[in-house]
Amino acid sequence: MTVFASVLAVSACNLDLFPETGYSEGNVKVEESTSSQYNTREDMKGLRDALYNSATKGNTLQEGIFLDGMVYGECRADNAYGGNPGTGELMAIEANKQDGENKNVVRDWDYYQIAVKDANQLILNIDRIRETDPTLTEQEHYQWKAEAICWKAYALFQMSYIWGDIPVQNKLLPPITDENVEEVYFDMYPPRVPKEEVFDQLIEDLTFACQYAPDLDPANKYLFSKAFAHGLLARVYAEKTRRDWNKVIENCEAVEAMNLKLVDDYGQMWAYDENDVVRNTSESIFEITWTRESGQWVWMMFHRNAYSPNDSYTWIKWITPSRDLIAAYDAEGDTERKNASIIFDECSWSNYYPADEYAFMHKCPTNASSTILMRLGEIYLLHAEALCMTGDLNGATEYVNKIRRRAGIKEIAVPSSQEAMLDAVLHERRLELAFEGFRFWDLVRHDKAKEVHDAMSDPSSPRYDRYFQPRKPLTDETILMPIPAAVMELNPSLVQNPGY
Repeated sequence: MTVFASVLAVSACNLDLFPETGYSEGNVKVEESTSSQYNTREDMKGLRDALYNSATKGNTLQEGIFLDGMVYGECRADNAYGGNPGTGELMAIEANKQDGENKNVVRDWDYYQIAVKDANQLILNIDRIRETDPTLTEQEHYQWKAEAICWKAYALFQMSYIWGDIPVQNKLLPPITDENVEEVYFDMYPPRVPKEEVFDQLIEDLTFACQYAPDLDPANKYLFSKAFAHGLLARVYAEKTRRDWNKVIENCEAVEAMNLKLVDDYGQMWAYDENDVVRNTSESIFEITWTRESGQWVWMMFHRNAYSPNDSYTWIKWITPSRDLIAAYDAEGDTERKNASIIFDECSWSNYYPADEYAFMHKCPTNASSTILMRLGEIYLLHAEALCMTGDLNGATEYVNKIRRRAGIKEIAVPSSQEAMLDAVLHERRLELAFEGFRFWDLVRHDKAKEVHDAMSDPSSPRYDRYFQPRKPLTDETILMPIPAAVMELNPSLVQNPGY
């Protein structure tokens, strides 16, 4: 079967991932199509609303970003065991033995492509509609575009974490039919863009969003706000690809000036009572909120739903807290963050702990618990990291101690070296941000991932833990995930990551 015949055979499903529009801001001339299904302000409002609805109605957020994000961020490091030995894809990622057929990797590629597609539908059409429909105001035009840019930038940033160089659509394509699919095929399936170019686009787009996204709304943190844009831009500048620690500081300071404060009680962010859960705290920057009636399902992968404790509690859970993480909390006397992050309970299995006192991830205790993707505690510690890397050890220490004071543990003295300060920051990020998907990528950012990864499965290491899967040594290449085999087959422009 020819390549183009193969495309036609699978077009029904793949046109959802590679739609009639694609986008790359700034360095590409966008060619307008002569026809479009979007022509009015109401069309744009519908697309804007759909950005938010898609995260709650589909699995992009719950399964892709949150659940699988913890598999990459916690289980590949030292915070968690995969959890369910019967789930081969999960165990393979923990052991660094994943391949292009791994279904978690395959589905996550698709989820992020869907997020980009949804954002592109608005970004690529709204400029034209602003010119033709006077009911679309200038304020709506720029704000809605900025919100879509935030969602797209988040997806591209996460994809770059996971796969490195990634394909990015660069043209506005015509509606795809059987007749023109061969003509537009190579525009539909572009080659990978160097990560440096992706980051240049992220910086340009997020700079726009920092200006035009809506202000932070204390009553609704499920909003792509200026605070979220600045926070994401700070994350971008912290990465080696386009590292600029002064820009990290600048964007962290911008977030900190936006009517935010740490909650008094760390556990409040995931708290609940018999009636409802806590939402939209003073610390939250971006969170997806749920209700008991229209809640998320991903709680069942971690522990119990406190509102229905016996529901879905007959099978082994994922993201099991590691003994090493528990020991790190205990060494600090850090009971507040430990108790908010980890809960012990009885169950019917004993794979990692005794069945009568089994450890579970506790940052999703109900089906109504918010999914928090950015909060002030993280920004403070990213600020501390940037201050450390620019030589301001006093300033970095103060930001670390803000976090430790809230946790009710002893403050640290100013370390004697930049290296010691960085270790203190990464340690604090581990305790503060456990089970929020950061740990592995924090280690990668400072070239410490291989050391930690190998130590956990090396019997000669003092950090050896026999409950971790025997791990294939981590290399510079296999820090990244493989491009899914099905995507490689469909798109001959792609080149597989080295090591796979």
